[in-house]
Amino acid sequence: MEEIRAGKWKNLDFPRIAREDFGLNGIEFVNTLFESPTETYLKKLKQQAEDYGVTMVLIMVDEEGDGASPTKQERKQFEINHRKWVDIAHYLGCHAVRTNCRGPQDADPSEAMKWAEECYSTLLEYAAPSNVKIIIENHGGVSNDPDWMVKFMKKMNNPLFGILPDWRQPMPDFDNYNYLEKTLPFAQGMSYSNQPTEELTGKMIKLAQEKGYKGWYGIESKGREEIHKGIEYLRKYLLVESLHVGSML
Repeated sequence: MEEIRAGKWKNLDFPRIAREDFGLNGIEFVNTLFESPTETYLKKLKQQAEDYGVTMVLIMVDEEGDGASPTKQERKQFEINHRKWVDIAHYLGCHAVRTNCRGPQDADPSEAMKWAEECYSTLLEYAAPSNVKIIIENHGGVSNDPDWMVKFMKKMNNPLFGILPDWRQPMPDFDNYNYLEKTLPFAQGMSYSNQPTEELTGKMIKLAQEKGYKGWYGIESKGREEIHKGIEYLRKYLLVESLHVGSML
C-alpha cells in the first residue's frame, strides 16, 4: 500500500506487479485505493488480472462504518455503504468482502453482539444472491476477542459469514497464536504477517494447515523484502499443493 500511496504505481497495476515482481497468483484489494471504481475502470482491472493470470481474492473495506455501531442509523448506513463493495467484488470475481467490527470503546459485549447481528444480518441478506462472503478482520474492539468472535459466528450460523484472522504481532494484550487457533474453524481467508521469529511463523502456518485451512494467505507486510520473506516462509512450511499466496502491497 505504501508504494501506491507514494505514487509509484496505481491499483490498476496491481496484477502486473504481483505477477512480475513477486510471482504471486492472487491479490487482495483495499477499497480506499481504487482510483475510480466505475464500470470502465473495473473492466480494465479485470482484463489486467486475466492478462497476468492473477486471481482477485477479496476486497478489504475501510472507512465505510463499523459492524457493531450503537445507533440504528449507523447500522443501516453500514449496510448501505458496503453494498457497492459487494457488487464490485462480485463483478471482479472476488470471493469475499472484509469488514471491520469494533464497537464503541468499553461497549458491553452482549450489546455489541446485538448491534452486530443487526448489521450483518441485513448485509448477508444483500450479499446472498451473489454468493460473496462477508468476513470480519480483528482490527480492534470486540473483534480482538476470539471468544466473542466464535460466539458471534455460531450465533449467525451462515456459510457466507466468516473471519479473516489478522496475524499481526504478539503483544502483551494480544496472543495472536491463541487468536488464530480459536478462530481457524471460521476462517475464510488469512491475513498473514511475518512473525518476530521464523520459528513462530512456521508454527502458525503449520497450525492453520493442521486445522484444515486450505484457502488463500494474503501477505500483509511492509516493504518488498518482507513480502519476499513471507513468500519464502509460506513455500517452506506449506505443502506445495496447498500453496495459494496473494498479497496486499
